[in-house]
Amino acid sequence: MIYAYCIVFFFPLLSLAGASESGIVGGRVAKPHSRPYMASLQVDEEHRCGGILIREDFVLTAAHCNDPSLRVVLGAHDISKKEKSQQWIQVAKYHPHPKYTGKFDNDIMLLELKKNATLNRYVKVIGLPKKDGKIPANIKCAVAGWGRTGSNKPASKVLMEATEKMQFSFECKNKWGEYFNPAHMLCTKFNKKNGGVCQGDSGGPLICNTKPQGLTEYTLQSDCNDPKYPHVFTKVHVFLPWIKKVMKGLGNVA
Repeated sequence: MIYAYCIVFFFPLLSLAGASESGIVGGRVAKPHSRPYMASLQVDEEHRCGGILIREDFVLTAAHCNDPSLRVVLGAHDISKKEKSQQWIQVAKYHPHPKYTGKFDNDIMLLELKKNATLNRYVKVIGLPKKDGKIPANIKCAVAGWGRTGSNKPASKVLMEATEKMQFSFECKNKWGEYFNPAHMLCTKFNKKNGGVCQGDSGGPLICNTKPQGLTEYTLQSDCNDPKYPHVFTKVHVFLPWIKKVMKGLGNVA
């Protein structure tokens, strides 16, 4: 039997794509600052997870990326350097979804920043999808993140990106069983050549038609680049009412 790890809990077969091992497998180096909404969530200046800036004072990411020592780095391309474009901002409040239990469902979190990000050519917000938005299978979507580019390979310090295709939910349910909730999750198919997300890309976006339709959640632990096991993402538009409520200061209530 295959066993997996995640940051805190242990489950068979799959791994939350957080942890300190990270990276887009395959793919390509992103054009510097072409994704100005990307955030690197770091602990002790080490990249842990991805995220996206959705307002000057809020970053959206995965709940399993929660760490009391997180710092948000915006405007980065090469996270091994202190680029002039970078903004380092501490987290004022953590808002994991109130129904997140530490497993896989409701794996979404808002980070309220201690100060507003300064918006410029390197740092921009990204608009959220429509509440009733449906993404058809087989359309191509982009993923992006920092870190390892494969098993036992060194971490990439520059932002990487890759393309994955939307998968039918029933196919994901057939493969992942109880771990996949089609009401709250999306999944993608990919091939070994082009690759896609891996451990450490958690919280980073799945961009379809210019909008962040998903947040990277989990992959197969033993080989995140095994095409038999679709990559799974939290479905963003389902959580829009909660996101808007938190950002209006109305409390962290589902």
